[in-house]
Amino acid sequence: MNGQPIPVIIDCDTGVDDALALLFAVRHPGIDLRAVTCVAGNTDVDGVVRNTLTVLEQAGAPDIPVGRGAERPLIEPARSARHVHGADGMGDLGLPAPTRTPADVDAVTLLRREILASPRPVTLIPTAPLTNIALLLRTHPEVTRNIERIVFMGGAVATGNATAVAEFNVWHDPEAAAVLLTAGVPITMYGLDVFTQVVVPGADVHRLRASTEPGTRLAGELLAHRPAHQGEAPEAEEAGGLGDAGAVCTVVDPAGITSRLLPVEVALAPGPTRGQTIVDRRPRPGESEIHQGVRQQPLVDVALEVDVDRFVKLYLETVER
Repeated sequence: MNGQPIPVIIDCDTGVDDALALLFAVRHPGIDLRAVTCVAGNTDVDGVVRNTLTVLEQAGAPDIPVGRGAERPLIEPARSARHVHGADGMGDLGLPAPTRTPADVDAVTLLRREILASPRPVTLIPTAPLTNIALLLRTHPEVTRNIERIVFMGGAVATGNATAVAEFNVWHDPEAAAVLLTAGVPITMYGLDVFTQVVVPGADVHRLRASTEPGTRLAGELLAHRPAHQGEAPEAEEAGGLGDAGAVCTVVDPAGITSRLLPVEVALAPGPTRGQTIVDRRPRPGESEIHQGVRQQPLVDVALEVDVDRFVKLYLETVER
């Protein structure tokens, strides 16, 4: 990393792991968090706005503008993940209501304003369904001239979580994800393949929870709410997955992932594959392309492996700063 912090905008649906991502972004000196935009996903959009403002407040963040975005996907109804993130979308931790208020413009307007006003090209980090991003790209395509790249948490090469093959953020709004892939800027896909691997050990989570500093303690409480995997040994009980925060770690430490530039498309047809990110890892075209002609799919930098210890160390050093 060079000396200057990276201008970043996070588009999120603040549930537990989006909150972990925000805490990291606020505290890492290599990130200049210029705005946060909110979209329906883990919980309804008003809950996302409230959670986002609360996290920024608890983290002691400067006055970062927060924009309220889409209430629902482009076509589908909204379908929350409260069974994972709690009734309030944030682990039901009983956090105080925020004293901060959102920006007086909507998320798409805020995205356009902050991207074009940035003195250096912005890195956009969507950790949510991609509705706001699709609306931005279709309404204000001129923003791409000042976007360095998009690093999104979404998709899966192998196994999904919303369905057998589809990851939640892409499944929630597949059409929006398909629009993202046509953005015409470099895109990194931080999918479930690496997302599920980065787990903070129980002893570290316990230490964070015991902190007297509000942001550090909140990171511990969120991690404790986000169990690694069911059926683990009791000593792993407090261990928690970093989830979305890994995508932000990737921005400041790209060497922490092993990735390949691969063709990716989103399955849009109704049925069991809807929302799947189809990642073509074949070394050469197959019969389909030979007989029907090659369709050019967008090339995406797909994260295939992650250095777990490196990202855990980076995360802990940052939130305990």
